Amino acid sequence: MGKPTGFLEVERKDRSYTAPEERLKHWNEFVVPLSKEEIRDQAARCMACGIPFCHNGCPVNNIIPDWNHLVYEDDWKTALETLHSTNNFPEFTGRVCPAPCEASCTLNIIDTPVTIKSIECEIVDRGWRDGWIEPQLPARKTGKRVAVVGSGPAGLACAQQLARAGHAVTVFEKNDRVGGLLRYGIPDFKMEKHLINRRAQQMEAEGVEFRTSTEVGVTISMDALRSNYDAVVLAGGAEHPRTLDIPGSELAGVRLAMEFLTQQNKRNAGDDELRAAPRGTLSAQGKHVVVIGGGDTGSDCVGTSNRQGAASVTQLEIMPKPPVVEEKSLSWPHWPLKLRTSSSHLEGCDRDWAVTTKRAIGKNGQIEALECVRVEWVDGKMQEIAGSEFQLKADLVLLAMGFVGPRKAGMVEQSGADLDARGNVKANIIDYATSQSGVFACGDMRRGQSLVVWAIREGRQCARAVDLQLMGVSDLPR
Repeated sequence: MGKPTGFLEVERKDRSYTAPEERLKHWNEFVVPLSKEEIRDQAARCMACGIPFCHNGCPVNNIIPDWNHLVYEDDWKTALETLHSTNNFPEFTGRVCPAPCEASCTLNIIDTPVTIKSIECEIVDRGWRDGWIEPQLPARKTGKRVAVVGSGPAGLACAQQLARAGHAVTVFEKNDRVGGLLRYGIPDFKMEKHLINRRAQQMEAEGVEFRTSTEVGVTISMDALRSNYDAVVLAGGAEHPRTLDIPGSELAGVRLAMEFLTQQNKRNAGDDELRAAPRGTLSAQGKHVVVIGGGDTGSDCVGTSNRQGAASVTQLEIMPKPPVVEEKSLSWPHWPLKLRTSSSHLEGCDRDWAVTTKRAIGKNGQIEALECVRVEWVDGKMQEIAGSEFQLKADLVLLAMGFVGPRKAGMVEQSGADLDARGNVKANIIDYATSQSGVFACGDMRRGQSLVVWAIREGRQCARAVDLQLMGVSDLPR
């Protein structure tokens, strides 16, 4: 490494946020980047590990020590090339990835991991600022045509890799804009959407064709795709939400998190209210909001509710409250179970754990309260605690309990592909082939609800599998 003693001399320092009272006034990103000198110092903390566990912790296997060293040496352009060799979209992961690489860092043993995510984000942001990121055109065209269904991170990564291999790639997206969950499931204050537009423009220059407002299985059939393309990749995500099956769940004001988040993202994009909210406007303004589900989507609902002017926000989680600090001897270098407090939580939120919802109470068809009960987990089974019932005032209840797999109607049913035991499209991680000849699957549609970084990995690997089947050999990386 450039500075072998860096981790002994430099304290960990990460990006900061603007104050909550300021950032709640707008929908833009609010992270305050480190200076170039501070990033260089943080890169110097990377140790000359005999085994760089961060490689394995990162789903795309980023070559983290190499680009840390290059940043320390002030060779940012080579650092960018190294970063892009494993990750098509580091500006996405540098903003919304939970950074399992940092959990795997050797310095995390003492809770001071290298600020890998911040360094990654600064490398790619500087690459865009300095004009180093340009379209990569293939040396030759193969004459093969590939249809990629879905323009989330898996579909985008797969499409870009296949276009760079020389194939003619068409991406089909049912929404009016490219990006999938990146576009409509992640709030602008976490990732502004011009970042997606910029990558889409690069991909179009590389030969990728985007067909938006085109739902495969509805607007166009799977048979049509299979007839007109040499290969079809299913990358439509896991969009079937887990719902709340309790008395009163049909009351107005009990809605899915993705409806709520999508509406606000459409408003921010300039869509009129009717276009943004075909099932009726959702707003947290002046309301007592209860978010059911303690994950990232729930956190996004918290931040969005506060920006809309909620009277109060409460987030419920059915699992017990995790420890503030994990037991390193039991978890490291794996992803630990620990309490995670997001920037949205810091903006104002009451959080409660080991709570399940029994009944939604309303009047004149409108939600007014939730009846809840505390639970404990005994031998892996949930048990209600007698006498622990309580009510929460609720004008708006947002269901953020995750997803149970891809939507089956339309594309999946028409594909005829086998499903696995969890209802995902069945394909392995070697060839990503489904049970139907010429049809592949990757990302959340194949593995179930997961991270953006996992979707990018699967899209890249699936692209290589498609290229290998079409051409017999492939120069694309796994």
